[in-house]
Amino acid sequence: MTKIHKKLNELAATAICGNDISSSVLYVSALAIAFAGQYAWITLLIVSFVLFLFRKIYGEVVGALPLNGGAYNALLNTTSKSVASFAATLTLLSYMATAVISANEAIHYLHHLIPSMPIITSTIILLSFFAALVIGGISESAKVAIGIFLFHLTSLAILSGFIIYYLSVHGISTFFENWHMPLNNGSITNAIFLGFAASMLGVSGFESSANFVEEQKPGVFPKTLKNMWSIVSIINPLMAIFALALFTIPVLQSDEYQNTLLIEMAKHVGGEWVATLIAIDAFLVLSGAVLTSFVGVSGLLERMTLDRILPQFFLKKNKRGSSYRIIIMFLILSISVLLFTKGNVKLLAGVYTISFLSVMALFGIGNILLKVRRSKLPRPEKASWFAVIIAIIAVLVALIGNILMPPKDGLPSNLTVFLFYFIPAILFILMMLNRTALLKLLLSIADGIFDPIRIFAIKLDKSIQAKVDKINAQEFVFFTKGDNIATLNKVMLYITNNEHTKKLKIVILLDEGDELPPNLKNEISFLDREYPEIDIEFVIEKGKFSPEKIKELSKKWNIPINFMFIGSPSDKFEYKVEELGGVRLII
Repeated sequence: MTKIHKKLNELAATAICGNDISSSVLYVSALAIAFAGQYAWITLLIVSFVLFLFRKIYGEVVGALPLNGGAYNALLNTTSKSVASFAATLTLLSYMATAVISANEAIHYLHHLIPSMPIITSTIILLSFFAALVIGGISESAKVAIGIFLFHLTSLAILSGFIIYYLSVHGISTFFENWHMPLNNGSITNAIFLGFAASMLGVSGFESSANFVEEQKPGVFPKTLKNMWSIVSIINPLMAIFALALFTIPVLQSDEYQNTLLIEMAKHVGGEWVATLIAIDAFLVLSGAVLTSFVGVSGLLERMTLDRILPQFFLKKNKRGSSYRIIIMFLILSISVLLFTKGNVKLLAGVYTISFLSVMALFGIGNILLKVRRSKLPRPEKASWFAVIIAIIAVLVALIGNILMPPKDGLPSNLTVFLFYFIPAILFILMMLNRTALLKLLLSIADGIFDPIRIFAIKLDKSIQAKVDKINAQEFVFFTKGDNIATLNKVMLYITNNEHTKKLKIVILLDEGDELPPNLKNEISFLDREYPEIDIEFVIEKGKFSPEKIKELSKKWNIPINFMFIGSPSDKFEYKVEELGGVRLII
């Protein structure tokens, strides 16, 4: 009996990604004040405006293509696998950095309460706990995420109540004193520029919901975007204003306050028990961000594996429907990075910053490509061209600001550390994308080296060729509506450039009364001669194009649905893209 896969409701989905984005309140106010001083709350409001624009961008792209993968999925359906894989690599690095940094920072907050706790060992245990939780099923993970999320919002509400009462008694003269204080970064423009670049880290996690959209109930995804935007638009600027009303800027810019600002604020207005509450909350919500990373990366890498970018080994699922091999692989990667940095996760700041902002910029570019190349694809909402351009420019400004930001504590620059992790990751992905070409190159080298030893060379030749043939043996399907030869030629060019195959079925479905286009057979025969490396089979099937027919043919031919292609449907098409079971759009 197949276990029914439970979809996430609004609260559960919001909690999973909300823990990540709302945990930014623990550090983003202090970070903004360090660069923008008294104008920190203004930079955080600017970030809120940029995020408002991205709500529409994400809503349009994911509404049109409601499949896991985020920016990877958007670019896969509008460009090529190689471009999409670039975005996927950045997303993977962002999740890896988020998991390690959040877990390590969570343990540091707990260490504030339990000084004898070993940092590295405890961080590994925390990472392993959430890996096991996600392996147990996303529904079980959601219950934990909801508990953390509600506790976090309650803790912030309690802290805000104490601060408001304190300020009502002692006044807000400190805020006005800070407002007239001279800037450390020269001009107001420079302060706001650097403050905005730093503050953009406060929206990390906004992209996570798009990576597990298939796990959410219909209509939940846009609500998660609205909820995340509302949370960071209120709590981040508000906490910056509170901080500026409680302490002078030199105090706020000290190392002690930079690392534990909210705890210091809690201690100042409510005493030790409120500070302890915030320390516990910090530990829990940062742990929730670790959970978000595991859930998001699971959806992303599973999609990449289905598209044969990663080895099929990772597709194995347990009884609860979790891709446990992907989760274990990500856990090992995270622990190895933690041990490599020896717990100094500040080294990962560059990876975290550049990869996250790059993913957001690529998502905006994906929206533009969707408008241009898939204009007829139905979508529940649309972002205006002006909003998309402004949003992309804003993210690029933040990206440039973080690249130009001077390194602290003698550490390498953000860009240097980012490239240290990005280059090996993208090289691995490129190897997977071009594995048949690499295998053929290996075959050619083997023939040249081992030609004198013919018996050995022949055996190696057969082994490698068998591997190439196995990869190319996968058959693909394109459903045609009777397209002309120019359109069909685009299909052949896409398959030749993006897929490893030597077999293609071009299928037309004819319902009662339908007639076969007169020139279609001749045009397909011509394409078969023009592309001798691909065996084209023309198939005429009776019936109507529908999700049921797709499933029937997939089972009949033993071809997975994600290896079946169609052209972009118009807004008159009676089915939604997600109802087709994963059929890809290639023209």
